[in-house]
Amino acid sequence: MAKSLPRSPLAPAEFPALPAIGGVRFAAAAAGVKYQGRTDVMLAVMDPGTSVAGVFTRSATRSAPVLDCQEKLGGGTDQGAAILVNSGNSNAFTGHYGQSSVAEITAAVAALTNLPQTRIFTASTGVIGEPLPHDRIVVKLDELNAGLSDTEMKAAAEAIMTTDTFAKGASTTVEIDGKPVQIAGIAKGSGMVAPDMATMLVYIFTDAAYEQASLQALLSAQNETSFNCITVDSDTSTSDSLMLCATGASGVDATGNADFAKGLRTVMLDLAHQVVRDGEGATKFVEIQVTGAATDADAKIHGLTIANSPLVKTAIAGEDPNWGRVVMAIGKSGAKADRDLLSISFGDVLVAENGWVAPTYKEEQGAAEMQKAEIAIKVDLGLGDGTSTVWTCDLTHQYITINADYRS
Repeated sequence: MAKSLPRSPLAPAEFPALPAIGGVRFAAAAAGVKYQGRTDVMLAVMDPGTSVAGVFTRSATRSAPVLDCQEKLGGGTDQGAAILVNSGNSNAFTGHYGQSSVAEITAAVAALTNLPQTRIFTASTGVIGEPLPHDRIVVKLDELNAGLSDTEMKAAAEAIMTTDTFAKGASTTVEIDGKPVQIAGIAKGSGMVAPDMATMLVYIFTDAAYEQASLQALLSAQNETSFNCITVDSDTSTSDSLMLCATGASGVDATGNADFAKGLRTVMLDLAHQVVRDGEGATKFVEIQVTGAATDADAKIHGLTIANSPLVKTAIAGEDPNWGRVVMAIGKSGAKADRDLLSISFGDVLVAENGWVAPTYKEEQGAAEMQKAEIAIKVDLGLGDGTSTVWTCDLTHQYITINADYRS
């Protein structure tokens, strides 16, 4: 979508100051893939020794770049690696043209960077079903290569935006054996957000060394309780990609380190929450805490069903404390529930319990909670020890406005 959108009211005050990550450099350029007057292509180049892990959409109609990346994961780390991402066109549902575009781009990047084509990863985001004008990207590669710098991560974040109203970045420092290790990442995502294995486009980099198979296992596990626990509109993209690159430039091996895993989770959750805060048309950030479920899996099913309900989301948009819609969502989820054991709270206000409205509940209390920009919906099933937390946003008229003319 080329037209400018107002910055989300839930956006952070500014883009964070991200540290330079040793062993990786970034560049961005304006290729005119769809948008005019803004950057829309980013390139990241990693040094030899970099481990690359990734998780991707399980959509049956996933894009050509996703299929290509999935085939390439798990290779050796003696060579460097590169990631090229364009916005404006998803290169999805484009038949053999999609595969040809990926081949042309990866071959050109490989020749430019002196890297094997098997170590070139690409992603595309934007309109589905239109051939990618990859020639516009290829002619920008010399410019991108000349502009590579370890200080250009913000420019890379801006280049991958589509309907995003702000660039997304997060970082942390972890101390391992008395030495600092940096983790930093960028993301894009605003609509078509209901991850199923990964989410939108997310790229995380660390200067730690990490064995590839172990890095893949860590990323997959962390993803399940971060990006796979957010939803904006219940729609899973054809292009969702999440990649983690460990360059080893710090000389610190973080394989299996618990503090590194905690630091990675901090960055992943930060980015996941920023995606929700930039949900198309969003005015409310909503955390749904489910406890007392029969299993953790059931708790997640209940949480996502509540989060994806148009009736729940529009009630939140209208600041209506309609707890009946939460009851409805729980009842239809398919996971185990018992009406007479159920309790629901908005924030710290107990709204319903034992199959009925709580005797202490007053409507003005619930209304006050709904007027907040950040809302917590708490559900206890009373069945067991299963828990899950998911995050979503409200559904407003602006969401329709944005998506009604997305291709124009």
